[in-house]
Amino acid sequence: MNYAQIDVARLQMRSIIQRIATGPTLSKAISQEEARAGMRAILDGLIEPVQAGIFLIALRMKRETDDEFKGILDAIRDVTVAVTAEVDEVVDIADPYDGYNRCLPAAPFVLPLLAECGVAAITQGALAVGPKFGVTHRHILAAAGVATELTPAQAAARLADPTLGWSYLDQSQFCPPLHALTALRTAIVKRQALTTVEVMARPLHGRNRTHLVTGYVHKPYSRIYALLARHAGFDSALLVRGIEGGMMPSLRQTGVCFNYHHHAEEQAFDIDPVALGIEQPERAVPLPDSLPQAMRPGDEIAVAVDVTATAQAAAAVGMAALAGQPGPTYDSLVCAGALILWHIGREPSLTVAADRVRDVLNSGAAVARVR
Repeated sequence: MNYAQIDVARLQMRSIIQRIATGPTLSKAISQEEARAGMRAILDGLIEPVQAGIFLIALRMKRETDDEFKGILDAIRDVTVAVTAEVDEVVDIADPYDGYNRCLPAAPFVLPLLAECGVAAITQGALAVGPKFGVTHRHILAAAGVATELTPAQAAARLADPTLGWSYLDQSQFCPPLHALTALRTAIVKRQALTTVEVMARPLHGRNRTHLVTGYVHKPYSRIYALLARHAGFDSALLVRGIEGGMMPSLRQTGVCFNYHHHAEEQAFDIDPVALGIEQPERAVPLPDSLPQAMRPGDEIAVAVDVTATAQAAAAVGMAALAGQPGPTYDSLVCAGALILWHIGREPSLTVAADRVRDVLNSGAAVARVR
């Protein structure tokens, strides 16, 4: 890119900031194409960090419009390395990139479970992202001995391997320009549009269909995630109001989910763990009392956990659940696995799907897929 193009990008960013950063009542929305161009200039390294931070936080302060979200997602997908796996359909599980700090995440072990059920699946993420900086899929899978720095092509090959059938894909591999903004996002402190849209990058998809599975906390985001999933081209989406914003429903109370198929409008439905034969006093897999304490100086909001110890504990109970050991992790896999198998049409009902998942877990066959 020549100097003239750099000047154009910086002038456009100046114009954008003048409109989006004029206070709660006077700020103006920008178009989808302007949001795309502004975000793309940031990803290309053409914008000074101060202005890049203002762009993201000003959009957040005025509340992003649908078109602004779409434009930012378009820019990210422009620089994402996308690969088609040699399988007919793929389930893309996108838990929060900033991880967990109030429970032991079970979601990473849904992947080998689905693979044993004949469903190719990926999970995506990063090593450490704010604002939570919690325990991520990457931490847990690394603790379980799984490769976490595969290229998209290598991850696609794992999906096509009948003895594996699943993979982890790191943002540093499929979208290096976005991953390079980690320090900027840390400096911003608060959640911004990237936190919302990065799960929609769609780096690996199937020959015929690709399904998104993700979670949310705040009620308005079910509509936003469905909108963005359709925009990104996901054939279907399953959106769970889950534990810590992830895709795992509560184990002790009825939860709300949304889904759509064939790019249609999303529909709401409830998931009742008791109806699936799950009776747990815990909402999620609890943190062991034996975990060492952690400190995060200067952070008065985030709950700090010892990431390494927590990841090792999550890996241990996850592997035990795959081997058929009862407990909260086992029940979490039953609940989430049943939801996904039913959602993509592999089983006629949630109860039948739950029974199938239990059969797989009790057989211990999925353990061999974790390598």
